[in-house]
Amino acid sequence: MRPSPVFLGILAVAILGGFLAAYGDSSSLLGSKDPMFIAGVVLLVAAGWIASLTLHEFGHAIVAYRGGDGSIAEKGYLDLDVRKYTDPVLSILLPLIFLLIGGIPLPGGAVWINRGALRTRATSMWVSLAGPLSNLGVGAALCLVVALVPMAHGLFYGLSYLALLQVMTFLINILPIPGLDGWGAIEPYLSPQARAFGARVRPWAPLVLFALLFGFRAVSNLLRHVANVIFGVLGGSETASGIGEYAFFFWQH
Repeated sequence: MRPSPVFLGILAVAILGGFLAAYGDSSSLLGSKDPMFIAGVVLLVAAGWIASLTLHEFGHAIVAYRGGDGSIAEKGYLDLDVRKYTDPVLSILLPLIFLLIGGIPLPGGAVWINRGALRTRATSMWVSLAGPLSNLGVGAALCLVVALVPMAHGLFYGLSYLALLQVMTFLINILPIPGLDGWGAIEPYLSPQARAFGARVRPWAPLVLFALLFGFRAVSNLLRHVANVIFGVLGGSETASGIGEYAFFFWQH
């Protein structure tokens, strides 16, 4: 169980982005067009989000492994190699593109768990919860780091937006919708009929949610509002995350 070179490379890109954001010119805030600052925020947020997605899937994997599914190690899920989490295009590239287009962090990779090997229903529940809770934990850790960074500092804004994305990822994944982790957490306790219904709609239910998020501003605004409330409780700054978001979507201005 050791970090793969791929994961370390992703972290290196995020660190490079943080360096560029820190030393770029963010003094004009929302009016900043400094290429170094903008490139730094884009690299920091994009690579940081991919790294957090890897940690999300690792969270599922490590809890399943300790809960009885020994096949997890054989599949390479404990190496923090994002390439092992299903198809790289569908699991990583497309969610990243959706993030760049709409600012909504959709669920990405997935680990295949042998639920029958898990010891208890509670273990199965915690396997599902481990992913979104890892995002919430990363968001909280980033907010703590941001608290140590001086205000009006380029790194402050990039990390703030990345932290907010972690909270949004947590909220989306924790919804009790078939195909998402929230449903996986309650599924072991549902009736056979309810589980059968979930299995039937699993391929389509997340697509309906994503259509609502992208097609109806009221739905996406509600998600953003709840995320900002949790973000604020964690100590995040909505103003700082907004500046980071503005830089991340520089081509829209």
